[in-house]
Amino acid sequence: MSCFDSADESAHYGFSVCMLLQQYREQLGWEAAPVVELGTGDASAIADVVAGLPGLRVRSFDISADSVESARANIARRGLSERYTVELGDFFDQADAAGGEPVTTAIANPPYIPAPDRDILMPELWGGERGNDLTVQLLKAGYDNVITAVASYADPLTTVSTAADLGYRVVNFLAMGLDYGPYSSEPKVREHIRRIVAEGRGWAGDDEYMVAVALFTRDPAIPGDRSDQLLRALQLDV
Repeated sequence: MSCFDSADESAHYGFSVCMLLQQYREQLGWEAAPVVELGTGDASAIADVVAGLPGLRVRSFDISADSVESARANIARRGLSERYTVELGDFFDQADAAGGEPVTTAIANPPYIPAPDRDILMPELWGGERGNDLTVQLLKAGYDNVITAVASYADPLTTVSTAADLGYRVVNFLAMGLDYGPYSSEPKVREHIRRIVAEGRGWAGDDEYMVAVALFTRDPAIPGDRSDQLLRALQLDV
């Protein structure tokens, strides 16, 4: 079982989720209802968020038994098991199970490596041919608020336009430049990224790309729309 490790990306994701949850605390209402998480990983990034926001409760779902075991251990070591729970299974099958508390906010750092198929160095990181399959699926799941990572080489144009068609606006985001790691640098993946960029559907430098963690909302009580700014931050011409 291989392990994904990107300290810069994980830290950026956790910090961004924390900042967005803090800034929009009242509008998102997460002190009254839990937040659901698509994909737990080792839980380190969001465990730090839960530790820093005492009123926050997170229900997370992961399809990897190894990830669930590791995540639960990390959460227990931080003394957060009552507020950060992890369940084994498909997020889309279980997160909205009947009888649970009403949930309006979902968070995710979904797999976003684009490639023609999942035969890559770490198949768990495959995000579909365009890299945004799970992001789009999450937006279509119907949550009023979605905080998710959006990568500049994973067809962010389609992600943002699909979100708009579903009634979402980009309220705010935090963007960061990242260097290619071993998974982006795999020749098969690198060549596929070049094709996406050549089509004008994404951006990547020779060995770098951008990732933004964005808050999408369809709640009319939360003002603002920074969709164009998000795309420009990801180096897309709009």
